[in-house]
Amino acid sequence: MWDRQKEWVAEIDRHERLPSLLLLEHDHVYTFGRGGRQEHLLISEEMCKQKGIELANVDRGGDITYHGPGQLVGYPLILLNRWKNDAHLYLRMLEETIIKTLARYDIDAGRKPPYTGVWVGDEKIAAIGVKFNRGRQSKSFITSHGFALNVNTDLSMFEYIIPCGIREYGVTSMAKLLDHPLDLAEVMQVYQHIFVEEFQFEPHELRVHEDSEPDGRSS
Repeated sequence: MWDRQKEWVAEIDRHERLPSLLLLEHDHVYTFGRGGRQEHLLISEEMCKQKGIELANVDRGGDITYHGPGQLVGYPLILLNRWKNDAHLYLRMLEETIIKTLARYDIDAGRKPPYTGVWVGDEKIAAIGVKFNRGRQSKSFITSHGFALNVNTDLSMFEYIIPCGIREYGVTSMAKLLDHPLDLAEVMQVYQHIFVEEFQFEPHELRVHEDSEPDGRSS
């Protein structure tokens, strides 16, 4: 998916691809962003192998985080010049799409300055880490990477890291808050429509298909 993002960012820069949104479900992986610190991984690399957890260094912002089954991961790939290349505005809009999605399930979520992401009380339910790629032809930044929303996520996987480098607060999930698992495909559909509305894209840009590769589902 990281390779695909880089390919699609280049195509969007050349105006060969419309703005795109990848939505998927990863296998177990801890990713280190550009600000990642090795000491925030609390178990050995050997233990990660035994537990079937991949380790990956990626070029998004932020520290270490977890992706895995039951989590909705979203990678918006869009030209930012439509929003005056305002990175802070983009992050707030991305947070808003998640807040509105959670509201559909009667979950009262919000922001917790100075941290990026979406929170329910003192627990983070969605992490955000992005990259702003400088376009060569479009003269715009193109976004990549994005968010991870805990839907039915196994929260014990966060016990082996200091998520996003934040020690004092915990994590939660939709399933934990609602006391039952959710249909991830349904949550994905809800999020797609809210994303299109929030960023004011045309409805025909919303497409869903099953990815033929083991990375998961994309749209």
